[in-house]
Amino acid sequence: MTDSDQLTTTVSTRGQVVLPHEIRRSLRWQAGTRLSVEKTPDGVLLKPVQAFAETRARDVFGCLSFVGTPKSPADMDAGVLKEARRRHAGD
Repeated sequence: MTDSDQLTTTVSTRGQVVLPHEIRRSLRWQAGTRLSVEKTPDGVLLKPVQAFAETRARDVFGCLSFVGTPKSPADMDAGVLKEARRRHAGD
């Protein structure tokens, strides 16, 4: 889209604005995308709202308590394989 291809929209009686398809597609904004609205000197700025706050692994690592003997990686692999076989057998 060039500057000469300026897109327009209209505010409805309910205050709704439809964003042109080309804009939504290029930004990958689908139905249900939450947007923050900010008034600026040039107009209005729309920005997608993150669904979840940004986290780092070290912020959440070990946050779930566990009582019992820790499992080895081999034990965990065996448990995953056992569950996969159980689910597959149910098909």
